[in-house]
Order: sequence, then C-alpha cells, then structure tokens
Amino acid sequence: MTTWSRLIRFVDVENVTRFGQPILKDEDLTVDQLLDLGVLEANVIEGDVLSEEAIVTDKVVQVKHLLAPLEVAQVPIIKCIGLNYKAHIAEGGRSPPPFPSVFIKPSHSLADAYEDLPIPPVAHDTLDYEVELAIIIGKTGKDIPVDQVGDYIAGFTASNDISNRKWQIDPNFAGGAAQWCFSKGFDKFAPIGPAIVSTKILGTRPCLDLKTKVNGELRQDSNSADMLFHVPELVAFASQGTTLEKGTVILTGTPAGVAMGMKDPLYLKNGDLMEVSISQIGKIANRIVFQ
Repeated sequence: MTTWSRLIRFVDVENVTRFGQPILKDEDLTVDQLLDLGVLEANVIEGDVLSEEAIVTDKVVQVKHLLAPLEVAQVPIIKCIGLNYKAHIAEGGRSPPPFPSVFIKPSHSLADAYEDLPIPPVAHDTLDYEVELAIIIGKTGKDIPVDQVGDYIAGFTASNDISNRKWQIDPNFAGGAAQWCFSKGFDKFAPIGPAIVSTKILGTRPCLDLKTKVNGELRQDSNSADMLFHVPELVAFASQGTTLEKGTVILTGTPAGVAMGMKDPLYLKNGDLMEVSISQIGKIANRIVFQ
C-alpha cells in the first residue's frame, strides 16, 4: 500500500521537478482545478513513490506546472485493453469479446498531462482520441487472484489512448488483421495525469465519469460502470503467466463517442485541443501538433 493518497509530479515555483502529495483545500476540486485557481500546493515526497518506503514530508511547496504523475523511466510497459465498454463495442458493430483483448504501447508512448503531442507524418490521417481510466501497478506480481488485485494497485489516473485508425483497421495498411500495437504505439500517444488517486480513496471498482472534449465540443460522456470487464478482472487476466512489473500502466478501454464510430468521422487535425477528464481524478489537455 502506498504512503500517499494522491500523487502528482510537478514543477514548483522555483522550477524544480518534484513528486508530491497535493493538498486539497477543497475536496470537491481536482488538482488541475486548484492549479487553475493558483492555489495548488503539495507535500514533497522523497524516495521511490511506488514503494512503501516513500516518505510524505512536511515540506510544502507551490505547484507551478503539472506533469505526468510518473516518468517514462518508471513505466516498464503500457498494457491496454480494447473493446471494453459495451456502448463502444456497439458503435463499432462488434460483438463483446469472451475475454479481455490485450495489446501494448511502449513506455515512450507516455506523455505529460499538458504537453503538445508531436504527430509523425506516418500518423497524420485518421487520428483519434480515447479517454481511458488507467490503472497504475504498485507492486510486481504474477498470476494475481481477483480477490488480491487491490494489493497490487497503487491507484488510478486519466489517460488518452491516441490512435491512428488507418494503421489499425484499414486492410490497405494494416493487412487482413487489425494492427493495434503499431497504430497506437507512437511516441507520446499516451498522455496521463494529472494525478494518481490511490485505492484508499477509489477502491478497486471505481464508478467514475469519463469525458472527452475536442476544441471545447463534448465527444465522449460515459461512466466506468459501462465496462465489460472491470479492474480486478482485467488485472487478474493480464497477469496470467505474465509478470506485471511495478510501474506498469494498464489502460482499461474507452467508452462510445470516438471519431471512428461517427457516420462522418471527425478525426483530429493539426492544432486540435483534446481535453479528457475523469471524475475525482481530474483533466488533462493536449494539443495535436503535426510534424
């Protein structure tokens, strides 16, 4: 179990990058909202933030800028679940899978909560967004029983599973089978943040609202209750015969409302601003920048 209840990684007013436990002066506000108000402070955390030895100190600093709550070096891999929201499965005209559909993104897909996302030329066309609840594994494990999953989760954060549909499903590019890893695994295609909220607050089956806005327009609006497989089942399944290392990020699937599911898809363009938010966790915002 972590020593903190919420975790942020941030730049303070002296331009020092730190880990900390945010001080929520108003429990109804998330860390990004407090930052917008100019009142976000944090207790500095020392040591390995994903270990029980991490120390939440008495030192209080003011937050200037929020980053991803983990660094790339702390994340060995990003595991992802496809087709895990019932309404999203329906909008794609597919049948519910009998077991979780697992694919991966490399750790370099990780991006900060508010940075611009550089999109390589190979991925400019058919670019899509996907708000997702992300699980952060806090203790290395393998063959984890469903009823013990809580012992291995540090907490949850918000993520955007950026996807290129042409390389994912167009047979002229992906071939005869869907190409999930390449189409979703480019650098910076998985921004996360703004905070990790521990299971001490959210439990292991959180019921949370998920939203996506593109240039201020609401595109996705759902709740994690629509998951086909929930957190304990996903972690237990993904750990079968497979070591889940501490720091692994697991994206749990996206709800309905993606561009691909529209009659006339509104794919992302250069300069578009994506905002994905999850209740009790907060909002991240990233702008698309074509290289």
